[in-house]
Amino acid sequence: MTVRYSRRFRKQFQKLPVKTQLQFERRFNLFLADPRHPMLNIHALSGKYDQSLSMSVSGDVRAIFERQKDRAEILLLAIGTHSQLY
Repeated sequence: MTVRYSRRFRKQFQKLPVKTQLQFERRFNLFLADPRHPMLNIHALSGKYDQSLSMSVSGDVRAIFERQKDRAEILLLAIGTHSQLY
């Protein structure tokens, strides 16, 4: 599976506390191993992020991504707290 990062995701990720960055890495590795794991709370979004999915990183932090159906590719779009993203 190929993973790509949007410019926005990279900027937001750099601004996160190190603890949250490490939590994301753990959750994303869990996602790669088992995309249906209940801890991830993956769900479809609507509105501004129509056709995108949300993954729980920690308490209030979410990562938004798109899964390309024609290729085995994940595009990470944004990361931040619920209020920052929505």
